[in-house]
Order: sequence, then structure tokens, then C-alpha cells
Amino acid sequence: MDESGNIKQLLARLPDLPGVYKYFDEQNTIIYVGKAKNLKKRVTSYFAKQHDNRKTNVLVSRIRDIQFTIVDSEWEALLLENTLIKEFQPRYNISLKDDKSYPFIKITKEAFPKVYPMRNPVRDGSEYFGPYANKKMMQAILELIQKLYPTRNCSLALTPKSIAAGNFKVCLEYQIGNCKGPCQAFQSQEDYLQSIANIRHILRGNLAEVKRHIRQKIEEAVKELAFEVAHEYKEKLDSLEMFQTKSTVVNTKINNVDVFGMAGSEHTAFINYLRVADGMIIQSQNLEIKKKIDETDEEILLNAIAQFKNTNIGESEEFIVPFKLDIDVDFPITVPGMGDKKKLLELSLKNALYLKQERQLSAEKLDPDLRMDRILGTMQKDLRLTKPPTHIECFDNSNIQGTNPVSACVVFKNAKPSKSDYRHFNIRTVVGPDDFASMREVITRRYSRMLAENTPLPDLIVVDGGKGQLSSAVEALKELGIYGQVPVIGIAKRLEELYYPNDPLPMYLDKKSETLKIIQQMRDEAHRFGITHHRNRRSKGFAISSLTEIEGVGEKTTDILLKHFKSVKKIKEATEEELKELIGPKLAKAIYSYFKHGE
Repeated sequence: MDESGNIKQLLARLPDLPGVYKYFDEQNTIIYVGKAKNLKKRVTSYFAKQHDNRKTNVLVSRIRDIQFTIVDSEWEALLLENTLIKEFQPRYNISLKDDKSYPFIKITKEAFPKVYPMRNPVRDGSEYFGPYANKKMMQAILELIQKLYPTRNCSLALTPKSIAAGNFKVCLEYQIGNCKGPCQAFQSQEDYLQSIANIRHILRGNLAEVKRHIRQKIEEAVKELAFEVAHEYKEKLDSLEMFQTKSTVVNTKINNVDVFGMAGSEHTAFINYLRVADGMIIQSQNLEIKKKIDETDEEILLNAIAQFKNTNIGESEEFIVPFKLDIDVDFPITVPGMGDKKKLLELSLKNALYLKQERQLSAEKLDPDLRMDRILGTMQKDLRLTKPPTHIECFDNSNIQGTNPVSACVVFKNAKPSKSDYRHFNIRTVVGPDDFASMREVITRRYSRMLAENTPLPDLIVVDGGKGQLSSAVEALKELGIYGQVPVIGIAKRLEELYYPNDPLPMYLDKKSETLKIIQQMRDEAHRFGITHHRNRRSKGFAISSLTEIEGVGEKTTDILLKHFKSVKKIKEATEEELKELIGPKLAKAIYSYFKHGE
């Protein structure tokens, strides 16, 4: 394959997600690292046109491979990009080789801790939160913390013993409200440490309790008619709600850690490896392994770990993995259930899952039957069916102000519309807008005919509506003696709930699931098909009524005219001679005169 073909393949597999991309030259050296809010759009833009900047054109001409790492947000992409540039010093990242560092928020390890920003963390037992890619946002958080939970900023060596000895006096910070005076025991150590605990909540993004506290302050201010104070708290609450303080990319306490995420299909396992040093992801790599017969997930992951560690330098202090492993190493193997390590594992799993989906989509493009089998298998599992629903029928009723009630049946075969099998029904036995009775009628008519003609029944029946429409369909199926042979469900429009017979509680599918999308597509198609037929009936009814007002013209004559001219408008425009050829001179003259001389 030529270079352009290889690049096209690389671009095709890029996701519409935030992340960091790396360009490699023919020597497999990283020559550029970039970040993107949307990887596909950003990277594709490099190859879509000739650039004005000569340096960019040279860069593009030297790209032979593209690798990427998915992250959860644009900020995390920014942070990871900065880390990788420092690590690899790519040739074409000249403007970013200034060793720029982002600020952290530090909570010191003292009896009365201090909280302040700094750029270069040191291992002194203190806690660090960040880094913050947006300095203004960090300042807003610090201001909020200081407003809600004032802490000291002095350098006094405060301990319970030194305070009890009366060695200190409050300073100006206490007088202006920036400190509660723990140096003179005006604030107890217990209360001070509770404030620090609440500050940690804010910095970790655990904001529920803090928001409750702020809302309480707003209510208190309003009761006291202190509206300016209430407005200040409201602004702080808005800032807190829109700002995400925690980055899953960085935690300075996580050092020399290897993270392994795994996603599998029937024949293949997809592994992602992240190398974390000083809290920074410095390496990301994917591996695809063909499964052997009877090979367990544990065996596959151990094999992958061996391959990754043979090609990557770095002393490990910990492995983070998705499940327990039996391996003899001198450091812990962790399966995290919560916290920062859990977020790193989730990020690795996200990259492994994307690799799996990418390979799956590529295979499905070459063989559409694979996609069909996967979707039908997913629907069988999601809808709790005993076999794949290769043949589904969906019913929807339609009437406007109770007139000309109709029902539509659309058919999907192998997860695709089978329009030649669509059917519509004019409701015969129901007077007025009665959806339940209409549903019972069309279900009875549809499947009594299929039984009479010995036609195979569908694998699933879907009715548009909730419990009432579903109950009516069930009654009809019972009368026909086929209830239980064909699964039947109802879909309610308001919250897209799925109802099952004899189950009072609805089932909810993920809004992004393919199963729900196909059911919604069927429901919408049935509604469209039914509305179209309903409008045609109403239009024909209007035409018949307008023509039968003419003396001597009945429904038989009207049918002849509409069949030939297709519409009342064209009948109006016809000559008397044209009419005469169809219905004779007497009726032709009556109709022509009626439309020409005022209706």
C-alpha cells in the first residue's frame, strides 16, 4: 500500500472524541504531539489542504504513522499534551519546548494546614490538587474556598500546645475576615480541620455537600434581606457547578504505575497500556491479541503484560488491572474500586474499548452480515428474547379528531425496513378515536390472515403505546391462540419506556443503544406510514364529497374521474370533451358547468 493509502486508513479510524495525537516519521520517531477537542476533525484538517505555513507542509509530508489516546475532556488533552512534549521533545513542537508547567493547589501537612497555589510539587507529605490548565479558574476556586472556609496564610508554627501557651496574637487577616484566628483559639482545631475536609471535597469534585452548604448560605442571606451577599454566593455556586476541578490524567501521588485495560470479543482481545510517572501519563499503547482455544482472560492479560514490559523501559511500583491476576512480582497488583486509580483504569478501558469498536466497524464494512448478526444479537440480549428478532412488526394507530381512523404495520427484516411488506388498515369496527379497540382489531386482522395463509409469524411484535395498547394486543393474540408464541412489547413515547405483558414496571434502555434506536426507527416509520395513508383517505373523502354535490354524480362516477385525472384540481381544469369521453355528454356538461360557472 502506498503512503497516501496508509494515511487514509489511519484517518478513517480516528474517533470524534477529545484526545492527544502523535505523529511518527519513517524512523518511527515522534515528530509532533497535539491535542484536540475532536481527534478526527483536527487530524484530518492537516491532510485536507495545502497549508500557508511551510513548516506545517513539511511536517505533513514526513508523517508515516498516527497514534492517539482518548481522554475525557479537552482540559485533560491539554495536560497530557504538555506531559508528552516534555517527555519526548518532538522536533516540530518548538513553541511548546519552554518547559511550561501548570499550577497546583497545595494543602500543607501541618496541625493547621495552609492552602495555596504553587507550580512545582515536592514530596514533602503535602497534598496537591491539579494541575489547572486555566489559571483564572484556579483563582476562582481559591477565592471560593477562602470565602466559604477561611484558612490561615501565615508562617506561624501552630500546634495545640503553642496556642495554649499564648505565644501568638491575631493579625490583620483576622480583622478583615480572611482568617478565624486559630492562633488565639478563636477557632478550634476540630473546626479548622473540618474546613480543610470541605476544601478537599471541593478540590476533588465531590461538590454535593458543598453546594448544599452554599444554598443554605443563600437562603440565610435572603431571609436577612442581604441580597448582595446572596448574589455573591449565587455567583460562586454557578462557578462551582460549571468548573470541573479534578483531572483523571493527573494525581501527583501516583508514581511508576502501569495500567492495563482490556476489552474482548469472541475471537480477539484488545489491551491498552498506560505508563504513569509522577502522576502523568507518559505513554499509551494498544495491543490486539487473537484468542486461543480455551484461553482465559487472565492468561491473555498476563501475555499482554509480558509483551508490553519487554518493549517498555521503566521500573514498576504497581500494576493497575481490571481483575485479579496470579503473577509473582515484588509490588502490589491493584483492582481499584474507587478513587483516582479507578479513574485511570476506566480511561485505559475506554481506549481498549474504542480499539475494539474500531476493529469491529472495519470488519463490518467488509462484511455487512457481521453488523446484522451483532445488532440482532444485541437486540436479543437487550429485549430478553429467546432468539434473534430477524422479523419484527410494529403497529401504530392514526386519527385526527376521530376521523378516518387507520392503523399502520411496518416490517423490519434483519434490522432493516422491508417496505414491500408494509401494510395499512382502515379501521372497520371502531367508532371514534379508541386506540385500544383499534389496536385489538388490527392485531386480530393481521395475524388471523397470516395463520389462514400459513405464513410464518414474526419474532417480535412492537406496539406504539403504553400498557393500554399492549393489553389490547395481548387480548387479540390470546383470542387467536398464539399468545406466548410471539413476544410482544409496547413503547411509550414520553420517556421511551418499554412495557412487557404482566410486568407493571417499564424497562429503560440506554438512550444510545442500537436496540432502542431500531425500535424508535420502527415506531417513527409506522407513524409516518400511517399518517400518509390517513391523509390520503381524508383527501379522497374530500374529493368524493365535493363531486357528489353535483346533481347526477355519484361515487361510481367520482371513482372513474379520480382514477383518470388523479385529483379534483385536474378535473376542474379538464375540457368538456375530455369529460365526455369518460362519463358521457350529460354528466360531462353538468360537471363542466358546475366548475366553470361558480360552484
